[in-house]
Amino acid sequence: MMAKGECDVYLFDEVKVERVKEQQDIVDLNPVLVIYKALADEKRLKICFSLLLEDELCVCDIANILGASVATTSHHLRYLNQTKVLDFRKDGKNAFYRLKDDHIKTLIRTALAHGGESDE
Repeated sequence: MMAKGECDVYLFDEVKVERVKEQQDIVDLNPVLVIYKALADEKRLKICFSLLLEDELCVCDIANILGASVATTSHHLRYLNQTKVLDFRKDGKNAFYRLKDDHIKTLIRTALAHGGESDE
């Protein structure tokens, strides 16, 4: 018996398959992979969600939200900044982080909406 969601007969559309393969050779998917990898870590996702709720937070705020040390939090923030998910500004001795742009906000909101959908 075939598992649910599997084809009973192995048959594929050669034209569609070749068209998709050609596009995958042309389009660089690595930037997408980098963003999703950055958001795939629970602590980093919580940071981004926090910054979705509050436009800007300082490192100490984020550390307290996560219940983590400033050093651990700073490590996550550096990673998110390097992957262009976050941006920051310095104000005296404090660093304040924010989501880089509306694209990141849309990704998180869309994922939250999708996660809340039921399988009816």
